[in-house]
Amino acid sequence: MDIPANPSWSMLVISLPGRSATPRMRVWRALKGLGAAVLRDGVYLLPYSESASRSLREQAEAVMASGGDAHVFTFNSTEPSQTGHFRGLFDRTGDYAQLAGAIRKLKPALTRKRAASVSRHLRQLRREFETVAATDHFPGPAKEQVQHLLSETEAAATALLSPDEPRPVARTIRRLDKRDYQQRVWATRARPWVDRLASAWLICRFIDPKARFIWLKNPRKCPAKALGFDFDNATFTHVGARVTFEVLLASFDLEKDPALMRLGSLVHYLDIGGVPVAEAPGLEMILNGARRQYDDDDKLLKDAGKTFDSLYASYSEE
Repeated sequence: MDIPANPSWSMLVISLPGRSATPRMRVWRALKGLGAAVLRDGVYLLPYSESASRSLREQAEAVMASGGDAHVFTFNSTEPSQTGHFRGLFDRTGDYAQLAGAIRKLKPALTRKRAASVSRHLRQLRREFETVAATDHFPGPAKEQVQHLLSETEAAATALLSPDEPRPVARTIRRLDKRDYQQRVWATRARPWVDRLASAWLICRFIDPKARFIWLKNPRKCPAKALGFDFDNATFTHVGARVTFEVLLASFDLEKDPALMRLGSLVHYLDIGGVPVAEAPGLEMILNGARRQYDDDDKLLKDAGKTFDSLYASYSEE
């Protein structure tokens, strides 16, 4: 079947034998994950895209492999009323409203004593938001509003849990020569989390291979000759919307490496939120486990460095 010019929709029509409960459930779950709308029993709709059409064809093949019948149609809407009706089937406003209500209920509980508990709930709400957003084919103000509310609440929880997190500064990031930063002592806050761990790994791998690190219990007592990073008034810290890892990338002309830029997006999301990254939950679990396993920050960095090495290698292949 020829695809019409500028198609609007892809539609899957399936028929499975009545006894085929397992294949039917498998296909239904896959279509739900795609955010497909149900026009009637066995008829599913998605806004047209090459990936959506490909996904529907994959489900059609699965249905036929199970002994059923399936067809994928691609077409244009012929009437504004039909277009409006179809778009309405993908309205996620109600889902966003529920998320917004849940986030607002957490805000009064956001105290220092309950910050850890609230943070766990926020992580769950973040996952729910990402699930809704992934199936929101016509995003509008509701998505933007909830994303802002969630990020704002996450930042407030982080500020309570980590009151020494650096405040971003407004300044120009100067291009630096790595040759001037060799065999140096680098200092950051003790018990490092993702931005500090990733930054220390970046320093060792791409900036100063013979770097030595000191872990500060009190950043105000940073030695004068040490290069501080990721704390207020440090040599390298948050600048504007960039976390320390991203500032180091820009400072040492490392932004031409796509794998490092992808790592930067991952570190940014885990550190201060923003655009979700698929690998974030996995990396968060690994680093949390490493922190529980190692009380010595040098050993923690060595262990975390293996994870960042693996991510970098994987990103480089892609």
